Amino acid sequence: MKTYQLIVFLSIVLFIYFLGNAYIFIKGYNIIPAPRGNKVLYTIIFIVFAVTFIVAKILESRHSSVLTDVLNIIGGFWMGFLVYAFMFLLLADIAGLIMRIPGIINSQNIHVYRRWTFLIASGVAVILIAGGFINAIIPVIKNYNISINKPAGDIKTLRVAAVSDIHLGSIIRKRSIKKLSGMLEKMKPDVVFLLGDIVDGELGPVLRDDLLQYFSGPNTTDGLYAITGNHEFIGGAKRTIPYIESKGIRVLKDEVIVLPGGIQVIGRLDRDSFRFFNKERKSLEELTKNIDYSKPVILLDHQPLKLEESVKYNVDLQLSGHTHNGQFWPLNYLTRRIYELSYGYLKKGNTQIIVSSGYGLWGPRIRSGSRPEVMLINIEFTDNKKSSE
Repeated sequence: MKTYQLIVFLSIVLFIYFLGNAYIFIKGYNIIPAPRGNKVLYTIIFIVFAVTFIVAKILESRHSSVLTDVLNIIGGFWMGFLVYAFMFLLLADIAGLIMRIPGIINSQNIHVYRRWTFLIASGVAVILIAGGFINAIIPVIKNYNISINKPAGDIKTLRVAAVSDIHLGSIIRKRSIKKLSGMLEKMKPDVVFLLGDIVDGELGPVLRDDLLQYFSGPNTTDGLYAITGNHEFIGGAKRTIPYIESKGIRVLKDEVIVLPGGIQVIGRLDRDSFRFFNKERKSLEELTKNIDYSKPVILLDHQPLKLEESVKYNVDLQLSGHTHNGQFWPLNYLTRRIYELSYGYLKKGNTQIIVSSGYGLWGPRIRSGSRPEVMLINIEFTDNKKSSE
């Protein structure tokens, strides 16, 4: 990403963040009772919470520490509070305007209405954050059973474990990666695919405790492979990718590998490789020019965009992540509008597509719109042409 583009992007994000905080601050400030010292204390506390996430990111970019981890956690929860408090207070304001028309709310009771709506909105936001936190630390195994009408030699079935969006960093740390390792071990897959965003932007928090050393991939017959996500490039691909590969994880960078039985796996660079790294990824047409279409074709692509290309180039199965299925309610409804498939399973033509909600998360450790998951995909290979002869 060019410097001026980054400045414009950050300016827009910070402006929106400032407006949201200012809106909530004013709502709370107006209901704080006398004496004036109460308003001063409220202002100080509010500003501290509002700047925590920004301060954490600035400090983390210079030197990662336990302090920056703590600030990221606090700032992340504040971001969750900001989203929900803003949404509920805005709805309360709209409702208040409507109730002014018949006189249900007037100059005599408006202050009482504002005080209670602020307290209720804040309380509901805290409850949703608490529930979202509990949900975020209890990952589940999502099972898919599919069939591909192509032979794979003597292999009739393939157990695939797929994990997207781990986001190792200041929030997802040693305990989480150990839990993931245990889940994969119990699943006993034939092959493991890591679908991008293994690390969460800044590499400092990962390197500080060498977090990937706690990832122990299960013993598989067909190996462990990964692709890049946008966060591998946000964090600096020249450092991030070699670190991942140093742990024995084969990162596929616009290349095709062949598993036993002739199963072909295409691993794409993330589409943001050019924006952040000035490296254009290969087209799917180029990657598939030497494909043997009589054998199964599996595509690993972090972002589930332009699904029609997978259909056009006769991909049998595409595995993706990136969307987090919104992570926050009601943002999951927004991702459904942005992506043709933001979560789950879709068959488009002869191509089957599965998008994961991811194991980790970005920002606050809150999942109120989706579950964290590891996918177990049981693939059955059939050959109806041969059986019909």
